[in-house]
Amino acid sequence: MSIADLVNAHVRDLEPYEPGKPIEEIERELGLQGSVKLGLNENALGPSPRAVAALHAAVDGVHRYPDGHGLALRRKLAQRLAVPEAGLVLGNGSDEILELLAKTFLSPGDEVVYAWPSFAMYPIVVKGMGATPVAVPLDADHVHDLEGLAAAITERTKIVFVCNPNNPTGTSVGAEAFDRFAASLPENVVLVVDEAYVEYVRRDDFPDALAWVERRPATIVLRTLSKIYGLAGLRVGYGVTTPEFASYLERSRHPFSLNAMAQAAAVAAIDDEEHVTRSRELNARGMAYLETELGALDIEVTPSDSNFLLARTGAGVDAALVREGVFVRGMAGFGLPEHVRVTVGLPEENERLVKALRRLREGA
Repeated sequence: MSIADLVNAHVRDLEPYEPGKPIEEIERELGLQGSVKLGLNENALGPSPRAVAALHAAVDGVHRYPDGHGLALRRKLAQRLAVPEAGLVLGNGSDEILELLAKTFLSPGDEVVYAWPSFAMYPIVVKGMGATPVAVPLDADHVHDLEGLAAAITERTKIVFVCNPNNPTGTSVGAEAFDRFAASLPENVVLVVDEAYVEYVRRDDFPDALAWVERRPATIVLRTLSKIYGLAGLRVGYGVTTPEFASYLERSRHPFSLNAMAQAAAVAAIDDEEHVTRSRELNARGMAYLETELGALDIEVTPSDSNFLLARTGAGVDAALVREGVFVRGMAGFGLPEHVRVTVGLPEENERLVKALRRLREGA
């Protein structure tokens, strides 16, 4: 008998999330230096200087356990979002909250409906509980097919995920369509709205998902400080829901899962509105540049409401760009073999990507 024979079948059959090798290791293997990293949707400006200062100030206290309730961060978020503190769930990244949702609501035989391609962790956390993921293809414009999601819901459906803006396509759904969809859901289906990129949204009619927490108690909105706040390495996520809903997720959460350094930096980052504004403006200029320049290269770009864009460059371009010292995210694993996901970088990084793509096109 092997260890595999002892493992739950639904775990044994999982295909784990593959983050890939560290870029530094790939540089060493290929003899590269000074590569441009545009594959993980990180804030090109980095973290707020206030957050960095808060990290330094918190170092002397690392021998103490963190505040298990995250009171300072909880209060800051409640004040900023005008929501009750008891309705907030803090997590080691929003990924942890996805795990809490799966542990709290899913059992073998349950179904979870979500769009695809979308965030890769959705089917992983679902399968990890022995439940069944039900993927609904995006429409022809790489946008959530909300009618298709609604049609996929059965009496076995426990959760429906809506990633808005969607990762990896950057597309979003508007308020009218979203409100119609949310209102149509059975009350015994948990609606999870993943808004990791909400601070980058450009469309005027973006849905007010937080309002649905009051209208529909089986609703939770997920957000993160990994993106526009630049704290990806510290893993700070949170969910906004009703106090009752939150209380059940808290029963499944590990104590002290959000470390003291992360909490201190998060509080400081939220207060630095100037850094958020600068990040948003830099992203808007970079997005406009990339849309124009890639369009000039006859590369199809999907309109994006995030800090990245989906570009149809042709198969194998992600690997070719690595040899040029430019790292983007290939989309073959998401069923889009001719596409790459490109994070908006600093101006010089965006220019380097465009020049690399131009060289590849000229050499084709």
